[in-house]
Parts: sequence; structure tokens; C-alpha cells
Amino acid sequence: MVLKKASPDIDLMAHLMRRAGFGATRDELERRSNQGYEETIEELLNPGTQTPVDIYEFLRYYPMWWKPGTMGGLGQAPWVWTMINTPAPLQEKLCLFYHNIFATGVAKVDHYDEIQDMIDMFRNKGLGHYKEILMEVAKSPAMIYWLDNNENHADSVNENWGRELLELFTMGVGN
Repeated sequence: MVLKKASPDIDLMAHLMRRAGFGATRDELERRSNQGYEETIEELLNPGTQTPVDIYEFLRYYPMWWKPGTMGGLGQAPWVWTMINTPAPLQEKLCLFYHNIFATGVAKVDHYDEIQDMIDMFRNKGLGHYKEILMEVAKSPAMIYWLDNNENHADSVNENWGRELLELFTMGVGN
């Protein structure tokens, strides 16, 4: 078997797609190389022109995920499907990035639908301003429950959410 050596353009595009997404097929790399580096960057930064992933194709093969809230802890499969098949890889990579920063999980939240709503928010606002994302996270039931803000009352102060907001998400430890 003879392997064709990659051109410098394809090597550069492969590097970009690994950094701005989750890699790419050879066909996609060739298409993007032909389209050009600057145009590819523009396409990655402005995914609004992309057709979203057809989640119904996923549901056709995995119908048990039709109601994600009924299968606690297993709801991440449609998101992985989206990451693999998205025409907007930077948007999904940022979605994963923000999910790692603003960590929540079904181990405590119990309702995957709330976590999915937060993931959808990261997808919609991830390329925008951090302040907008932070404001949306602050209102998210998943984050409120994850950091115990639902237990924060006048007679029983729980500073977990406030401390995390300041130390981890905005100003840093010691500020």
C-alpha cells in the first residue's frame, strides 16, 4: 500500500482542524485546502451559515435517546454525535471548552435536560462575549443546583456559588 504524502497546505489545514475542532477527514481537508486558509478561518468563526447536524439521523439509529431526561447519565451520546458530525467544529469545541470550565454533571443535577440546555447555550453563545455566557450560566438551573445556590437562604448562607463565581469564573483566587 502506497501512502500519498500530504502537501504543506493539507498539513496546515489538518493542524487547524485539530486545534479548532476534532480533526477532519482527508476529503474535508482537501476541500478546505482548496477553499483557502483565510476562508476556512472565516467559516469556523461564523458558523451561522452552516447547516446544523441532523439529530434525527442519530435518533434513527439510537431511538432510546428520544427523551434524554429519562436516561440519566446517558444523555451525552447525542452531543458526541454532534461533535463528530458537525459542520461547525469550532462551535462544538468551544461548547466542550465552556462545559469543562462551568462543570456540571448528572451525578448531582439529576436532570440531564438542564445540563443539555446549558450545553445548547454554550453552542449558541460560545463565540460571543464571556460576560453574556457568565450571565446565562448564573441563571442556569444546572449550575444553581451544582454549586448549592438552591440551599442559599437568609438564615442559612451557602457561599459556594458566590465564591466559585469570583474565584474560578471571574477574578481569580485571592482577589
